[in-house]
Amino acid sequence: MDSPAAPVTGVKKRGFASLSPERRSEIAKLGGRSVPEEKRSFSQNRDLAREAGRKGGTQSSRQKKGDA
Repeated sequence: MDSPAAPVTGVKKRGFASLSPERRSEIAKLGGRSVPEEKRSFSQNRDLAREAGRKGGTQSSRQKKGDA
């Protein structure tokens, strides 16, 4: 017998799930604005950002291979 799934009862939404879609969108639009641009080290130094990305990629690659 195919019937639509019954809604789950007794489960309260928590965190972002409890917010309205509009409020979640407002919060998401703020991402990255909490730190002034002059204090974001990667925005000031491209070489620093490049090096950090290279190191992260190396670590990620090692973890996938099981070396880490």
